[in-house]
Amino acid sequence: MLKRYASLAGIGSLAMVIGAWVFQYGFGMAPCAMCFWQRYPHWAAFGIAVLIVLLPGLHAGYRLLAWLGALAAATTAGIGIFHTGVERKYWEGPSSCTGTGLGGMDGASLLDPTGAAPVMCDQSAGEFLMLSMPSWNALISLALMAIWIYAATRRA
Repeated sequence: MLKRYASLAGIGSLAMVIGAWVFQYGFGMAPCAMCFWQRYPHWAAFGIAVLIVLLPGLHAGYRLLAWLGALAAATTAGIGIFHTGVERKYWEGPSSCTGTGLGGMDGASLLDPTGAAPVMCDQSAGEFLMLSMPSWNALISLALMAIWIYAATRRA
């Protein structure tokens, strides 16, 4: 039972990263720094799910890993909530990606030979059903966290 739900949550996190790639490479929606930050815990959760499925005989260790999966999902949800607040101007985000200072560009960006402007974290790339991508990440990640918690409280 635990392995089944851990697999489901891990596949959910992998789907979130693949979805981000589809928006990035398929639709040309370049990610900002906080968008990347939200991907890292999904990779961790996916890796944890792989460990749970592939490592035999951990028994009590499975539950610990499942709790770590829940923590990874909670982390990306928290980053998504923070990013949503930055986009909606509820609070300030990192100065390196929120449009403060030199028109949102730091010295390294001004010297970038490609001329590519950085993607600002306080600018929403778009909304679906009145929610931005970080908002959707937060909601889906909270659901994945619930699956991880359910897995952690089940038998191995």
